[in-house]
Amino acid sequence: MSSISFAQKENESKTVIPSAAKSAFSKAFPGSSKIKWEKEGKDYEVNFLREGQQMSAVYSPAGTLVETEVAIKIIELPTSVSEYINKQYKGSKIAEAAKITKANGEVNYEAEVNKKDVLFDAQGKFIKEAKD
Repeated sequence: MSSISFAQKENESKTVIPSAAKSAFSKAFPGSSKIKWEKEGKDYEVNFLREGQQMSAVYSPAGTLVETEVAIKIIELPTSVSEYINKQYKGSKIAEAAKITKANGEVNYEAEVNKKDVLFDAQGKFIKEAKD
């Protein structure tokens, strides 16, 4: 078991983050801490802490910002999100919530329910469900 864990950590550290992505992140979010990069499809996601707030940002290999995600309080979700969750996931609670802002300014909300990410548009209308 420990050799598997070691192998996974070794593979994670071998992910090479393009310098354009690192540079764009440093310029956009100076003073961030607890920075952790990972590959997300063809892009790169960086999780970090900024001014006491848990955030993440996704960059293309060329350093173009794709989206940012900020952890929010569950009560900050649109009311229609909570109503949808209560109706579709009876008896389940929202574990975490986030506000996602795409590079074009489009806002989405994410609610984690039963280890799944449930996505909504800015008005709180259901978009899709994705495994966490």
